[in-house]
Amino acid sequence: MPETPTFLAERLKTEGEKTAAFFASLTAEQWTAEVYTEGETWAVRNVLAHYVTAEKGFIQIFANIQAGGSGAPDDFDIDRYNASQQEKTRELTPAELLEQFIAVRAEMTAWVVRLNEADLEKRGRHPFLGQATLAEMVKMVYRHNQIHLRDLRKIL
Repeated sequence: MPETPTFLAERLKTEGEKTAAFFASLTAEQWTAEVYTEGETWAVRNVLAHYVTAEKGFIQIFANIQAGGSGAPDDFDIDRYNASQQEKTRELTPAELLEQFIAVRAEMTAWVVRLNEADLEKRGRHPFLGQATLAEMVKMVYRHNQIHLRDLRKIL
């Protein structure tokens, strides 16, 4: 199937629903299970916080590219950004993070469905991918979730 805004928005919606259902099913003990231990230790809760803050940032970067901008700044440090965002979300409960994830995914999905096919070909700098098209960046949003979910499932 061709990668149209409608197709990509539907993938975001479907994957977002799966992700929300996964997190909603966790027990209190599972939220504190350590997932990543290199550098700063991340528990399951940190991964959901990462989804929320990354997606909020992606919406800004993608809108910049759609408007003709260059995307993420050349000096963008993804590790520094992730650490600062973890600090900003430290006090949020898992339920609050899940609510925020559902809201930001709905915002991302609504934004993508309003794109046209020419927008999907616009290029800019993604924090992880480097130079890429908006279509590639949007796909990375739900693939990013899938990668971390695979790691979570292994731990849990």
